[in-house]
Order: sequence, then structure tokens, then C-alpha cells
Amino acid sequence: MTGFNNKLHTPLLDQVHLPEDLRKLAPAQLPQLADELRADLIDVVSRTGGHLGSSLGVVELTVALHYLFDTPNDRLIWDVGHQTYPHKILTGRRERMPTIRQEGGLSGFTKRAESEYDDFGTGHASTSISAGLGMSVASELKGEKRNVIAVIGDGSMSAGMAYEAMNNAGALDARLIVILNDNDMSIAPPTGAMSAYLARLVSGPTYRNLREMAKQISKKLPKFFQDKARKTEEFARGFWAGGTMFEELGMYYVGPVDGHNLDHLLPVLTNIRDNVDGPVLVHVITQKGKGYAPAEAAADKYHGVNKFDVITGKQSKPPANAPSYTKVFANALIEEARHDEKVVAVTAAMPDGTGLNLFGQAFPKRTFDVGMAEQHAVTFAAGLAAEGLKPFAAIYSTFLQRAYDQVVHDVAIQHLPVRFAIDRAGVVGADGATHAGSFDTAFLSNLPGFVVMAASDEAELVHMVRTAAEYEEGPISFRYPRGDGVGVDLPERGTVLEIGKGRIVREGSKIAILSFGARLQECLAAADELDAAGLSTTVADARFAKPLDHDLIRRLAKEHQVLLTIEEGATGGFGAQVLHYLSNEGALDHGLRVRTLTLPDAFLDHAKPEAMYAGAGLDSAGIVRAAFAALGRDVLTGEAGGGLRA
Repeated sequence: MTGFNNKLHTPLLDQVHLPEDLRKLAPAQLPQLADELRADLIDVVSRTGGHLGSSLGVVELTVALHYLFDTPNDRLIWDVGHQTYPHKILTGRRERMPTIRQEGGLSGFTKRAESEYDDFGTGHASTSISAGLGMSVASELKGEKRNVIAVIGDGSMSAGMAYEAMNNAGALDARLIVILNDNDMSIAPPTGAMSAYLARLVSGPTYRNLREMAKQISKKLPKFFQDKARKTEEFARGFWAGGTMFEELGMYYVGPVDGHNLDHLLPVLTNIRDNVDGPVLVHVITQKGKGYAPAEAAADKYHGVNKFDVITGKQSKPPANAPSYTKVFANALIEEARHDEKVVAVTAAMPDGTGLNLFGQAFPKRTFDVGMAEQHAVTFAAGLAAEGLKPFAAIYSTFLQRAYDQVVHDVAIQHLPVRFAIDRAGVVGADGATHAGSFDTAFLSNLPGFVVMAASDEAELVHMVRTAAEYEEGPISFRYPRGDGVGVDLPERGTVLEIGKGRIVREGSKIAILSFGARLQECLAAADELDAAGLSTTVADARFAKPLDHDLIRRLAKEHQVLLTIEEGATGGFGAQVLHYLSNEGALDHGLRVRTLTLPDAFLDHAKPEAMYAGAGLDSAGIVRAAFAALGRDVLTGEAGGGLRA
């Protein structure tokens, strides 16, 4: 299998298997190589889906970096990693690109185990400068001379972690090159020769030598004149080229530079490579979706796409059988906001992904996008709650991990009623381990006074939105998965649930299945199979991991031989809470057989969700196997075995 369409004419790209091959080309050949790389990228992603727009935007930049720097000896770190498809193609993985984001295939992000050219694993934003600084300092301590380059987008630059890292880099005066890939800021792209000339000028040795000479002279002046000289120089460079803010953090600023013009990129990066020793920030202007008209015209610049027709740009999406959980949440929150003017919504740079774009259309003044800053989002929501508003912080499970201290210190300890809408809870398919929502139940259930809910279907989600809106005694969360609901009828407005109370969905007598979250339909399917095998099965929807429904759990333990807990989360979550309670109650002393079914104790690589559920034993077949195993029976024959009697 090849990673490209044989109908494509890519004579230069066909010669490039690794960056060392790229460096054999003449500079004049690089624009053609970039065009071929872009065509190849469009072709392969049209057949696999993936992150197209961001990758198209950095084609020339990727070519320039691998051409001028000695990768992998020089370290190249890509923030988030959405934009690394051209990097993968140029670093020996072109033939494997048709496997990207598929089970057993390439990751959609950089991954250290995948290639020596992937210097740091990514998936979350704003980590690149910190990692790069660590690598730079480590190289210096080991006496190894190398360049370290961190490529970070303007969205990722909105997070505090990026500024913490730049401030530290400036204080250490470390040799670090930060490329600010600016594709969305309100700075006019530098299309003229003058801006390119200025960027080359301030990145070159002549300007830097003159600047250092002026600094030495100014040091001999009284302090008043020193300050005036410094401010004058900064103002002059800020006026012509921008960057004063970065200078204040200790970063030498160069730019802006046209990121699609190799005649501009190559000399500037060469100057930086050869003449700058301390931390430097190169401001590069790019366009998401560059070179593919449908992507350039799209509002999201084809950030993440399904398979699509290259000619028309039309994506192939299977028809939905039910609305997505995300949309159900958004509509339910809008309904609550109509009834209560105190309801407000907070997102950390994910309005579309969390559905809050819809809420924002309905209530623009009550919607707050704080940028890629989950820590700030949580404490900001805490401040809103402290003043009597009803904030809903809609954050993906994987990103809520970034704000755990704020959840503990600023929300839970102060008993502030922040409502956490936890999207993408559980497996996420092609996005893999960095985006899996495996841990929120465990890390929130540990916190005193926290109410932790999980929706078993989209109607339950509507009820939980209403419940959270009405609850004012402390923090409350509700989790729901990626994708479409199961197709149940939706109420116009949710009903307030009794805190800490679950529900019996189906009555039985021998096996009890206690489900927390969206695996309920698989539990019901498993119950059908168990009933057919003569094992009468109760199915219950726990609704709450905290507080637990003690009455329900006691009843299930007393009236059944086997109790299975089911959750789409890591060990230490709902099942652990149930076991802790049963152990303290002494229920395990009377022969009750309890099994907790969770996601495996591993970071799960990308695959189709159905395969991930099957591998974890969280599909109906896995639940049936667990019930038979608990009884000491063989799932195929139904006969007793393993030394236990049914």
C-alpha cells in the first residue's frame, strides 16, 4: 500500500523519504515540493478524514524547518499536533498515511513511540514551549549543541502556560526558537516586500550587533537615560515590526513573516539559526486550509473532516439516527436560560465542540469564551457562582484534567455551585489516548461535597441539565459521550432529579447490572441474552456516582447473586465507590459476587469506538461474559466450572 494516489504527479516528493533527502534539493525547487506535498495531503485526507485545514496551513513552514534544521538532532516540537500531517509525510511515514487515526495506524498527533522525528507527544494545547525549554536546558547541561524549535498556534498562545514558559525562557536566556503560527489573529498579513525586508533585518547579525553596542553604551548613561533609550528602541521596533509584549518576557521578536513565501521564510530562519543564541520568537502568518478552495472558504477552515470528495469538498457523513449529545445539551441549556436569567455558559475555546455556539446565538451576553485556558475558565466560573449566577462550564473530559487544582481549590473547597458539563466522556475513537475522557468520574468522585452524574441517554441528559440548574448547594457535574444519542423521545424541558437516587429500568432476580452512564443500552441487550440463558436479570441506571443511592445498592446486593457495575471510565471511579460502600456495609461477607467493569488500566490508542468497547468488555457480549464468569459458568455451554457453583 502506498500513501499517495498514483495518479498524482509528485516527482520531487517521490524522492523525499526523510528530511536528509529534502536537504539535497535546491532552494528553488522547494515551492514545487510544497505544492506536491499539499496535493498529496489533500488526496490522502480525502480518503481517511482527519485534521486537514491546520496541516494545509503549515506546508511551507514544515518544508522550511526540515530543510534548514538538522532534524532529528535538532528538536522540533509541534504544539497540539493537529498540523503535523506534512511533518509525518516528510519523516518517513508517507506510505502509512492511509492508516492515520485508524486502529493500528498512525496517530493524528505527534507520538514519541511512532518516530524519532516526533520529539514530544502532543494532543493538548500550549505545552510546546515548556517542553522545548526543558530540552534546551537539558542539551546545555549535557554539553550537546542543538537547536530546539517549538511551533505554537495563536490559539494555543492564549493559554497561560505558554506565557509562563516564555517568561522562564527569557529569565534563563535559553537557546530556544519559538515559531508563532498565526492564522487567526487580527493582524494584516504581510504581503509586501518591506515587511519581509524588516524581518530579515532584525533577525540578522548587523542589527543585533548594533543593538548590543547601543545597549553597552546606554549602560554608561544615568539610569533615567538608560530607560529612555530602551523604551525608544522598543517603541521603534514595535512600531515597525510589533513584538514589544514578547520582548517584555525576554523573547527576541522577529516578524511578521509570510508563512507561505519560502523566499521570506528561508532567509529569516537561516538568520535565526546562525545568529541568535537566546530565546527568540518568530511571528509567522499563515492561512488555515491554504491551497484548497473549499477549506479556505469554510468557517472552520476544515479543521477536522470526514472523508470528502476532492473536487467538490463535500464531506461524507452518515445520516444521524438521533441528535448528538452535544446538541441535546445545548438546547436543554438554552431552555433553562429562557426560564432563569442567572444561567450563563463558559467555554475554553470550544464553542462549536461543546454546543455553546448555539447558546451564544440565543444569549450572546451570557456566553463567555475565555480562550484555551481551562484553569481560568473554572476559576472564572467560580467567581460567577460566588456572585449568585449559575455558570455552566462546558469542557471536554480530557481538558478538564488541565484544571483539576482549580476544581478542587477554587470550586469544591468553597462549595461554589459551578455546573460542569463534561462532554466527550469515555472513548473518543480516532483521537486516541490524549483525548479520551477516562478519568473524570474518578477524580471528581474523590472530592467532598461534589455531585457527580452521568446521562444514560439523551432524555436523561436533559433532566440532568435541569437538575444542575436548580442545584445550588455546591458543585455538580454531568458527563455524556461523544456522538449521537440512542433515539429516545426528548422532553420539552427536563425534570429535576432527586439527588443521589437511581432508577430500576428492568426487574430480575439473579443477576443485577448497575450502569453508570451511556452503556445502559448495552446492559439491556446483555440482560436479554442472560434472560434467554435462564438468568433473570435486573438492570438499574445509577445516575449518580456521588452521592450513591445506598438504598438501591443494598436492594440489588440483597436480592441477587451477582452484581455487575458498568461504567465508561477508568478503574477507581463508580465501581470503586460501590465496592467501598458494600465493603463497609459487610455485604461482601455474605457471598455476593461483585464485578466492576471499567475501561482497562491503559492509555487506549485510536480505534473505532465499537472496537474499543469490545476490547474493554463494555459491549453486551462482554457484560454477558462477566456475568457467566462471576457464576463460574462457561459462556458457551452454560455449565459450571472454575470450582464455583451457580
